[in-house]
Amino acid sequence: MKNESNKKFWDRVAKLYAPLMEKDKLFYGEICKNIRKYLNDDMDVLELACGSGQLSFELSRYSKSWLGTDFSERMISEARKRGNCRGLRFDVADATSLSFEEHKFDCVVIANALHIMPTPEKVMLEINRVLKPDGVLFAPTFLWTEGKSKKFIKTLMSIAGFKMYREWNKKQFCDFVESYGFSAVEMKLVYGGLAPVGVMIAKKTV
Repeated sequence: MKNESNKKFWDRVAKLYAPLMEKDKLFYGEICKNIRKYLNDDMDVLELACGSGQLSFELSRYSKSWLGTDFSERMISEARKRGNCRGLRFDVADATSLSFEEHKFDCVVIANALHIMPTPEKVMLEINRVLKPDGVLFAPTFLWTEGKSKKFIKTLMSIAGFKMYREWNKKQFCDFVESYGFSAVEMKLVYGGLAPVGVMIAKKTV
């Protein structure tokens, strides 16, 4: 994920990110509700592309430990400023090249990020590697082609420096995740943000 232009964009918006996401609090709350029922206080969780902690602070209370990571140092700095929760910590990490040993985590969370990563294939391989054999993947992801066309919004986002590398529909995203050694347990569409989000919950099978 060594895309410097991409990284510069997220570093630039880091201070504004949490306030901007506040307007979508109910939307993200619905996503959290779908994930929360699969968590328990025996789980060690790794979150990739955590941003400034939109899901981290809400969901970490339902796990034993929660490590939120992002490739943007400034995003991690902003997340740390938002406070402390028991078992929650933040660190900088590249999702395409993780330093953790195999089979370390019970769950991996990657929210609204795979479609904006230049090489999501590498990320999926790393997720599979660090998950325990019976591990769970939570991958809520914007599925732009499931909603009405928003070409104007996407054009403005592109001009601002926001890049999207993939546009999946529900079936395409399920097929993508399952091709990396996972079996979909649940896939629910949540509406209310820029585009529908497919809340993917999948079990590691390989």
